[in-house]
Amino acid sequence: MTSAAGPPPTGSPTGAAAYADSFAAETPEQLAARHRALASATAFGTPPPVEPAVGATLAVLAASGSARSVVSIGSGGGVAGLWLLQGMRSDGVLTALDGDPAELRAARRAFGEAGIPSGRTRLIFGTPGEVLPRLSPTAYDVVFCDGPPLEYSAQLAGLLDLIRPGGSLVCHGLLADGGIADRSARDPQSVAWREIARTVREDETLTCAVLPIGAGLLVATKRA
Repeated sequence: MTSAAGPPPTGSPTGAAAYADSFAAETPEQLAARHRALASATAFGTPPPVEPAVGATLAVLAASGSARSVVSIGSGGGVAGLWLLQGMRSDGVLTALDGDPAELRAARRAFGEAGIPSGRTRLIFGTPGEVLPRLSPTAYDVVFCDGPPLEYSAQLAGLLDLIRPGGSLVCHGLLADGGIADRSARDPQSVAWREIARTVREDETLTCAVLPIGAGLLVATKRA
């Protein structure tokens, strides 16, 4: 499915964000998966799916690195996974792990409806602490982290170890609610985001940037 993109709205950041989302045309399968994920977030408090502009950025990052092996921490109902698969090589494999079996089932449904061959996805039930030690170091082109940072911040070193030289760690959500920029905010999530951002920025083996799209993307690429 395509969407017509008119001239960008002027004025508020909300208008700019809406234009960025409308520019990222979703397929019918992506749209259906996102609607299901939004319904699940409302009914059960699961993390909301990535916005279309965030998804399109993930596809660009995967395509620019000709990604063949990608890890998604948090399945997000398959929404982010569909975008990543769109940018990956046709023989690429996406590994998605989640501690919520309902989210994994939703992701499997999304991939099936989109016609993704079963051999291109690997869905694993478990937390990052349980699953990451089973994954091969320096074997992945992109590692994408979604959901609360407290679920994976303790495994940051392990996440970085998974990435090959030239690959990227991408974390979504650090600009949500503005807590990371508010030094008076001492809630656990804001503190975790600050620690993740500081660790990445101070690592001389990484080149990093914050992209103010969606709830904010922290992108860190390992120097070749």
